[in-house]
Amino acid sequence: MKPFKQMTVIGVGLLGASLALACKHRGLVDRVVGFGRHPEKLQKAGQAGIIDSGSTDLKTAVEDADLIVLCVPVSSLVARVREMLAWVQPGCLVTDVGSVKHPLVQELDTLMPDGIHYVGSHPIAGGEKSGWQAAHKDLYQGARCIVTPTDKTHAPALQQIMEFWQRLDMQVETLPAEEHDYIYGVVSHLPHVVAFALMNTVAEGKTENHGEILSMCGAGLRDITRIASSHPAMWRDICMQNKENVLLWVDRFQKNLQSIQTMIQNEQWDTLLETFDSANAHREKLVGSNK
Repeated sequence: MKPFKQMTVIGVGLLGASLALACKHRGLVDRVVGFGRHPEKLQKAGQAGIIDSGSTDLKTAVEDADLIVLCVPVSSLVARVREMLAWVQPGCLVTDVGSVKHPLVQELDTLMPDGIHYVGSHPIAGGEKSGWQAAHKDLYQGARCIVTPTDKTHAPALQQIMEFWQRLDMQVETLPAEEHDYIYGVVSHLPHVVAFALMNTVAEGKTENHGEILSMCGAGLRDITRIASSHPAMWRDICMQNKENVLLWVDRFQKNLQSIQTMIQNEQWDTLLETFDSANAHREKLVGSNK
């Protein structure tokens, strides 16, 4: 028997569509229903075998679900939950894939009526491309998933959600929501902000013979700015929801950059080398820990 009869995916983009494919491939659900704003996109996702049916009517999409996964921007997630709760059946399990947790978990904990259980999740998976067209069944495989229970979290629901992600071959661990946002403010949110800023800075470059110099870049710049291709509105929303931590880590990054600038200005080449050596060692540790 499959764990869930109907999974409703709210938002059939890269994460939602890939989740649907993964669950179908691993036999975790009998049926996948997609909810979205654009009927033509839902129709195409259905034709591609990603969802079994789709609806732009939220009541139709959620009323028979025993698992609902919210794959919408973090800024609209709470509003979507408020809208759907009147039609969610008792016993339904609700989770999400948002990369900011504390403000969402706080609000959703207070919204859930008796018999409907929410557990916050953050699967560390994705890519710079968005939309169901970029979806693939192995997006989640081998990746880490952070689950953020609170004192109010229903223990059986927590176990069920953790097993759900584990059956997608994810490395599942729990963190308090505040600690999650602090950590991912630097390991995920800061790099995206830096990539956007770096890309805009490079785009300002010009010479007498070249009005723009982007065409002259090599693989290094493409590699370091790959995530600047990520969905701009999604990352704006993440900065809004995790504002304090993003500002904290941007400030620390600016101080490190200022320190390097000072070393170059003062020709402190030995100190600069030590700084680069330190970064090199941290990079090797990062690569080693993710093998």
